Amino acid sequence: MPKQSPSSQRRGRLLRFGAACVVLSAVAGYVVVQYVAGGTGDPGCRVVSADGTASYEFTPEQAVNAATIAAVGTDRSLPERAVAIALATAIQESGLRNLAHGDRDSLGLFQQRPSQGWGTEKQVTDPAYAADIFYKHLEKVRGYTELPLTVAAQRVQRSGYPEAYAKHEGDAVLLAAALTGTSQATLACDGRSAATTSTTVTAATATGTGPAAVRAALRRDFGRAAHRGTDGKDTASPASSSSPPAEVPAVESGERTVMLPVTEDTAADGRSVGERGWQLAHWAVANASALRIERVSYAGREWVSGTSDLRWRKTGSTSAEGVGAAAASGGAGDVRIVTAQ
Repeated sequence: MPKQSPSSQRRGRLLRFGAACVVLSAVAGYVVVQYVAGGTGDPGCRVVSADGTASYEFTPEQAVNAATIAAVGTDRSLPERAVAIALATAIQESGLRNLAHGDRDSLGLFQQRPSQGWGTEKQVTDPAYAADIFYKHLEKVRGYTELPLTVAAQRVQRSGYPEAYAKHEGDAVLLAAALTGTSQATLACDGRSAATTSTTVTAATATGTGPAAVRAALRRDFGRAAHRGTDGKDTASPASSSSPPAEVPAVESGERTVMLPVTEDTAADGRSVGERGWQLAHWAVANASALRIERVSYAGREWVSGTSDLRWRKTGSTSAEGVGAAAASGGAGDVRIVTAQ
């Protein structure tokens, strides 16, 4: 073989060095997605434990996505543990952001890969679809509710970092309790406009504002159970639920107000009226920035947009009968949502 000139050797070394830098940059980017994406950025929302000893802060964008994940899980009649597993997975994989990028062709909340059969690019960047397909795979994991969270998540995701999900379990459990309604008045946001970035897919969740947007978002998140018109007809597009959906209250709307009656008939699989009511109330607060919701009331408690302390306050407006029902079941009456327009 002819001997290479010194200049050719230098060019070869530079090319190899450049290729190595590209590989290292790709690896570093993947590590950032896997280990840093769970950060909360600029928080505008907070969830606390029932006893007030633990809390998790997150952004309005993350709140919308977390509420969708929880709603899809309950529409599939899945337990709170399933919702916690899904939330921990999404916190780890995307930081609860609907990412338009990832390792290779990974996309969306769960960094699902179209090339691996998870769905089309459009589907896996639709938060409701992404959550639904995650739950379908989770249900195939034998005894997943009894497994350590990180093990159950890994059997669905097949991640290169199988232990990474464990560090998000505490935050996910807090979120799951609030967003399935088992904890009361524990999730609040400041209600400011949600910021988005060029790395976030927004089209899948864009619904506008006002009562019509609230109805559309309910349909988006809760599937065919989310909205039945006043004529009783199901007007939603189902999210391919494998279980019969729970009855969810009919939506009654005024110019700025949406009323969600919560009764025994609208509670999901063995869940109390109060749990269903608080799920819907927390869902509304989580979507407050995106849908321009100004006020949410339920069971003698009220959340108001623009307050800095991120708390639900007692309204004192519930009747004696309502207060008694709230004490017995954790909730009473309607979830009242007031929008800016």
